[in-house]
Amino acid sequence: MRQKLISALLYILSLLPFWVLYLLSDFLYVLLYYAVGYRKKVVFENLKNSFPEKSEGERQEIAKKFYKFFPDLIVESIKMKTISKESVIKRVELLNPEEVYRHFEQGKAVIGVTAHYGNWELGIHRLSLMTEFPKLIIYKPLNNTDFNEVYNALRSRFGATMVPMKQILRHILKLRGQPHISMFVADQTPTYQDSDYFMEFLNQDTLVYTGTERIARLTKQPILYCHIGRKEKRGHYFCKFTTLVEDPDEYGLHEITHLHNNFTEKMIRETPEYWLWSHRRWKRKRRK
Repeated sequence: MRQKLISALLYILSLLPFWVLYLLSDFLYVLLYYAVGYRKKVVFENLKNSFPEKSEGERQEIAKKFYKFFPDLIVESIKMKTISKESVIKRVELLNPEEVYRHFEQGKAVIGVTAHYGNWELGIHRLSLMTEFPKLIIYKPLNNTDFNEVYNALRSRFGATMVPMKQILRHILKLRGQPHISMFVADQTPTYQDSDYFMEFLNQDTLVYTGTERIARLTKQPILYCHIGRKEKRGHYFCKFTTLVEDPDEYGLHEITHLHNNFTEKMIRETPEYWLWSHRRWKRKRRK
């Protein structure tokens, strides 16, 4: 029953035109930043530890820009419930889809890597409309099962298949020998049961997932990074694909993990306000 109510509310809100949703976003910015102070301690601590070389004023400016962008991400994600295919294509420009197609033309499946950067949610819709080959979106299930089911239904509107992390290999093996893309959002915080590997990321000792590398080694699939950046025009993005790894066997242990995390870090450093700073990314520490 709760799922139906949540879905109905999202549907009604998604019918609002973008200009109305952005008015709502402007209100949410004031509410979240000035009135509620949503996760301000987390955001400012993350920025301080990530950019110790920046002044307090510079970090505060990044924080304000993040809090202005974050409500846009919320309302744009709501809009995904009813957004048309034409609007998705208009709002997310694929700069070089041929970088993916060339692997498909060779009969290969590919592993995609992205981060909680730009509008990764809208990126799911754009990826779904990019090719008829299967699209697997690897996700970490939410604790709230109602929201989990509602958002998975929203994300899969245009043909993506949502796959829980623990079921990755099973789904990939079903598609063995068939071109497809498996998309990992690789900057999430793993549990100690999921990973024991730490590396430096944004100046901090960081527990990272190694699943992307492990799957690539098992399947021999190339790895492409999907950089979803924001354009100057509000609500418009670009997606640029970069092949990070052609042959996983050419890399040593953990080199692939470092490669895609370093790519994410470089992207964040260039335009930091579009990363999810409210996420408690560094809550896991090395066990003594």
